[in-house]
Amino acid sequence: MHVRVVYFEGCPNAEPAVELVREVADEIGVTVTTELVCVSSADEAQRERMHGSPTIQVNGHDVDPAQRSSEAYSFGCRVFRGGDGLPPRAMLTTALQEKGTAS
Repeated sequence: MHVRVVYFEGCPNAEPAVELVREVADEIGVTVTTELVCVSSADEAQRERMHGSPTIQVNGHDVDPAQRSSEAYSFGCRVFRGGDGLPPRAMLTTALQEKGTAS
């Protein structure tokens, strides 16, 4: 399974996002390949479908189902439900499980 973490240089949540992906993947027993994608402009953020930094995409889909059809891309900090800079663990778990069983 391919996981992309799209972020901008200096994002305080980029490395914790990568660690969270690895922890959750280990917990649920899925193998992931993690790709870090650093963007440096609003144009790059749009091209990479970044909904703020960090954006976590599992097999090309945002971990937050509410963002999957959104085109409101942002070259700024991301705030997930609950006001945190990282997705809720349950959201990431669900995304990894869903995309791990999809073809």
